[in-house]
Amino acid sequence: MTVIQPLTSHERTRWPRSLVALVIARAVNRLGSFAMAFLAVTLVEVHGASLTTAGAVVAAFGLATIPSRLLGGWLADTVGRRPTIVAGLVACAAAQLVIAASPGVIGALVGATLLGLAYEIYEPASQALIAECVEPERRPQAYGLYGAAMAVAGVGAGALAAIVGGVDLRLLFVADALTCLCAAALVLALVRDTSTPRSSQDRSGPSPWRDRRLLTMLALGTGFATAWILSTVALPLTVSARGHDAAATGWLLLVAALVTIAGQRLLRSAAGRPFPLMRAGLVLMAVGFAVIAYAAPFPLLALGCAIVALGEVLLLGPPIALVAGLATDVTRAGYLAAYGTCWGIAQTIGPMLATGLMSLGQPIVWLAGAGLCLVLAAITAAVARVCSPGPCPEPR
Repeated sequence: MTVIQPLTSHERTRWPRSLVALVIARAVNRLGSFAMAFLAVTLVEVHGASLTTAGAVVAAFGLATIPSRLLGGWLADTVGRRPTIVAGLVACAAAQLVIAASPGVIGALVGATLLGLAYEIYEPASQALIAECVEPERRPQAYGLYGAAMAVAGVGAGALAAIVGGVDLRLLFVADALTCLCAAALVLALVRDTSTPRSSQDRSGPSPWRDRRLLTMLALGTGFATAWILSTVALPLTVSARGHDAAATGWLLLVAALVTIAGQRLLRSAAGRPFPLMRAGLVLMAVGFAVIAYAAPFPLLALGCAIVALGEVLLLGPPIALVAGLATDVTRAGYLAAYGTCWGIAQTIGPMLATGLMSLGQPIVWLAGAGLCLVLAAITAAVARVCSPGPCPEPR
């Protein structure tokens, strides 16, 4: 009931059909996105690659996601939101099939790089479309629902990965390609494009890379994304080192998903106070990290993961809604693409940082993540003074 109600009503007002369709498409796509977690394992077990080579291939994927975001923003502002979303999902499906069909490491590297270049194309267009079909005061909750779709689908994704991966690891990429195509079909059939494609000469408004507010939000977002990547890399290693089997990590992820779904109600009044909510989210993440740093019993690990998940709820919707409000209609996808590069940066440096800190001791990586979150929380007041909500000034 908690999941269905927010999708259909909000203070007696229905969500737009396009938003509901995007949320469903995101959930369908998420069902198959577990494949990337098995890329390194596939390279080692199927193709006989060394761990160093597997790490280099995964790093190539991460680096390629940065220009992918920027390309997605440019396409969304040039040819439209819906065509960009569909093209990005179809391109992801094609790249996944290249990985699945690769006879060796070189083919897998080509496929992984192509996948990285396609992986984020649909994201800026999706985020811009949400901003344009929902009232500004409802954007934080709308983005929260969009993010929660990943958590909902993540509950079933692990089971699907276990079934398909037990047969052949390469089938994981085939399954991911199929979910991409299904999501593209849903968007094509149900989503109405809200944009008017314009040429670059017709576009107005400043470049996001010259907007101090956007760059400040990008720095804050990169810090949060890095902390999040640290936790995702360190969690399964920590659970294993403390004597729990691999299934325990799945249960912890389930706890986090349930908290993410239940926590969406906290975003109902987020539009008027994004920075206090972001500060609270960072503090909650720091507390959760500190609990996990020294927790050995499973209930304590679950408590730490639940606290972290609650903090993440407050850090996913409000920042994106705030960035969407900094741009004009014709530059919104470009702004969201520039902001989204924080995830590509974090995916590139986060895994290496996490494994390096883990080598110093299990608690170190969690305490480092907690310290990073507290530093970010301390500077949110200064960020708020720079990044006041509201659209960019119209060009003269």
